[in-house]
Amino acid sequence: MDTTPPPPGVNVPEFSVSEISGAVRRTLEGAFGRVRVRGEITECKRYPSGHIYLSLKDESAKLESVVWKSAVPRLSLQPENGVEVIATGKLTTYADRSKYQLVIDRLEYAGEGALLARIEKLRVKLAAEGLFEAARKRALPALPRVVGVVTSEAGAVIQDIRTTIARRFPRRILLWPVPVQGQGAAERIAAAIEGFGRLPVDGPVPRPDVLIVARGGGSLEDLMAFNEEIVVRAAALCPIPLISAVGHETDTTLIDFASDRRAPTPTAAAELAVPARAELLAALDQTGARLRGAAMRQLRAAETTLLRLERRLPDIPARVLEYRRRLDEAGECLPDALRAFVRIKRDALTPLSVPHPREAINARRHAVALLDGRREAAFARRVQRLRGARALHAFSSAPVLALLRERRATLAGLSRQLEALSYNAVLARGFALVRDAEGEPVTRAAAVTPGAKLTLGFADGQVAATAEGEAPRRARTKKATDQGSLL
Repeated sequence: MDTTPPPPGVNVPEFSVSEISGAVRRTLEGAFGRVRVRGEITECKRYPSGHIYLSLKDESAKLESVVWKSAVPRLSLQPENGVEVIATGKLTTYADRSKYQLVIDRLEYAGEGALLARIEKLRVKLAAEGLFEAARKRALPALPRVVGVVTSEAGAVIQDIRTTIARRFPRRILLWPVPVQGQGAAERIAAAIEGFGRLPVDGPVPRPDVLIVARGGGSLEDLMAFNEEIVVRAAALCPIPLISAVGHETDTTLIDFASDRRAPTPTAAAELAVPARAELLAALDQTGARLRGAAMRQLRAAETTLLRLERRLPDIPARVLEYRRRLDEAGECLPDALRAFVRIKRDALTPLSVPHPREAINARRHAVALLDGRREAAFARRVQRLRGARALHAFSSAPVLALLRERRATLAGLSRQLEALSYNAVLARGFALVRDAEGEPVTRAAAVTPGAKLTLGFADGQVAATAEGEAPRRARTKKATDQGSLL
């Protein structure tokens, strides 16, 4: 302080700017010290240095405030414009600009009304993005091998979950311990959910088949970690079916909307996660009894059907005996039927029989001789008519000779055809014509009896023979001709 005495006649002390600023600061801090101020956040801005500058306002005034970088991690909520809060800190002055400000080290929502309004605003935002759609919900596994739990390791919640699972159906439990309220709880809970989802399926730490996010009861402020956007998004994007069990039955948090199933209590969540072993065994016994009953009914129905079909079946042994008798009768009639069949076929071929080639040749020769006789007679008559005529010198025998040559060529062709059809050509190739004692051709071996007299015709003559041995039972099938069989 300046000790220079004041001019004569002036009794007001003189201060420097720094002295006045320091005095104001000491007075302000001494009068108020640590205070709690309620107001709506406005002009909130986070600087690269890490400090947060904002203002608190009400209907008629505004108070500039600051959150230093060192206090930001300890805040239980992140300041946002339009949120009504209660800020705790101390009043001080900023001498460079001759203004005072509130240095904040703690923020909390101003009553349940403000909290509920903020929660509702976030709920509407996330619902518009589709995070709460029913189509995103997944079914819980019927019997999980591993159950993952995200909760505090010191509370009664994990004990209730362990006891319930051990009682209903013992399964392996993986606990990811996290704080469930306070500064940084939301980030830790979201990291635990994401960490479980990143576990490999067949890794050294087994990936849970179902996940439980649980917390005991508390006030709305205590449950705010499960209303944070980071936790809700982590629950919605979790690849593992998730059960939320936060608070008591009447408590509702935003994670309940994003989870696949909501349980009113942690104990109920454990009951949803695993089935009751006794109930499964009872259901299995009941299903087995129903299957056995159905099988017995099917068996009795099949037996009834089989009996009805058996009554409709004929007497198989009697039918077999009947068919055997018919077969024996048919076998006895077969030789007579075969002989009758051969006779019928022979009678059918008789009109179509070809005359002996020698007879055909003789007939052709006779016809040619007759034609020659007619030709010579006609020629003689023509000579007699023309004899004595003046034009006798003009008569020529060329046409007659040409006709004679044509007829001889035709006769030679017919002779060659007859020779080709003659069985003598077949005999010349080594075959023989077999005739019986009456001179009839023998066409089947079955017709020859032992001791029968036979005549074997060859190309150069005939030889007498006598059949020996037993008569064959079955004759080999050969194509018969009207002139005999060629052997």
